[in-house]
Amino acid sequence: MLKGLCVAMITPFKNGGIDEGALRNHAAWLIDEGVHGLVPCGTTGEGATLNPEEYSNVVRIVKETSAGRVPVVAGAGTNATNKAIELAKIVTEAGADILLQVTPYYNKPPQQGLVEHFTAIAKAVQTPIILYNVPGRTAVNMLPETVEKLSHITNIVGLKAASGNLEQIEKTIQLVPDDFLVLSGNDDQNLEIYERGGVGAISVTGNVAPSLSADVWNLFQKGEKEKAIALQERLASLNDAMFIETNPIPAKTSLSLMGRCEEDFRLPLTTMDPVNKKRLLEVLKSYELIK
Repeated sequence: MLKGLCVAMITPFKNGGIDEGALRNHAAWLIDEGVHGLVPCGTTGEGATLNPEEYSNVVRIVKETSAGRVPVVAGAGTNATNKAIELAKIVTEAGADILLQVTPYYNKPPQQGLVEHFTAIAKAVQTPIILYNVPGRTAVNMLPETVEKLSHITNIVGLKAASGNLEQIEKTIQLVPDDFLVLSGNDDQNLEIYERGGVGAISVTGNVAPSLSADVWNLFQKGEKEKAIALQERLASLNDAMFIETNPIPAKTSLSLMGRCEEDFRLPLTTMDPVNKKRLLEVLKSYELIK
């Protein structure tokens, strides 16, 4: 259903709205560069700042651009269960192949609350769902045992694992059914998670270096482990640079410097600190992404 390097896409803005031309061009470029899936409206896509109509439009545009060439995994998560259900229905109608549902942030629900939250969403839609665990941004960590419980719900099919804890991720992979998809949510851990049984990644770095990011997976799949290790190591500085400020500020700034979108964010995110932007510029030059 979903394997390989999927890109957690930025959402290009212009004059206060969605830059539809830049969004189409970005999606098309990523596919041409060989990525295996597109993930709009997530953390990197500033999904928390989008209104329901914008969610629908972004997913529709990405789906039209994909034209069936790669799956579209649409972010549809929020911290109120009823609102998450509404978003799930909206992006499903817009054409999403799979939903990405983040753990409810700020509320800090207990593990049973997570089970009931995701169960309610799964009952409300038929679309396959990938859970998203990112405690660094949500203040709640979904434990392996909780994922295992949810993995037996028919349309909950996978997990984006961004806890940063490789032992926890490995335990999750051991507990869930063999056909349950576990994907890396941290670019610096992609290969380590592939080696532990992960079936791909949802990548930030893939926005700016899609071909290189995808090739780590491609090499791993072909059994060329030493080459995969070398490429993962080669990407280390770029992976680090994507997080010198809050994601997606560095990724979108990079794409702006590459001439692919405006340097336009929605508050409370802001443009990059000049010192950090200079650091980012040097990294992009070292990878020959800009001159």
